[in-house]
Amino acid sequence: MFIVLFLIFVVVPVVEISILIEVGEQLGMLPTVALVILTAAIGATLVRSQGLQTLMAAQQKIQQGQQPGREMIEGLMLAISGVLLVTPGFATDALGLLVLMPFTRKPIANYLLTKMVKSGAGQNPFGGQGFNPQRQSSEDIIEGEFVNKDDSRGIGYRTNKD
Repeated sequence: MFIVLFLIFVVVPVVEISILIEVGEQLGMLPTVALVILTAAIGATLVRSQGLQTLMAAQQKIQQGQQPGREMIEGLMLAISGVLLVTPGFATDALGLLVLMPFTRKPIANYLLTKMVKSGAGQNPFGGQGFNPQRQSSEDIIEGEFVNKDDSRGIGYRTNKD
């Protein structure tokens, strides 16, 4: 975990600053700043449109009685992509665009979903059947009796009639 944090907080900013300096030397300061702002604006617009498409696909799957696992992973990837695109710098913009594009995002999401299912992370933590009501088993049926007591009158009565 230390290595990941080190990469995020030390290596990535150093790489971004060095790329910004190189681009600034080639294009000049104002075009470089304008390019960074333009990529952030375009990225935010693309994340919004892709996010709405993913949300509609998830709602459609829920209405069909299916779990929207891939759509949930894609939504998380879009959030990460948005953060990367708004972060100033060209390397994070390139990575954000890579995650944002559907032709790369969908295979990555499928890969992550299969890894989660294989590791058991995709199981329902409550032990239920999830969104699929057709998969009922006899293990889900609990039979029993109960007694409802009215404490205000001190009387207990059985609710099922024998």
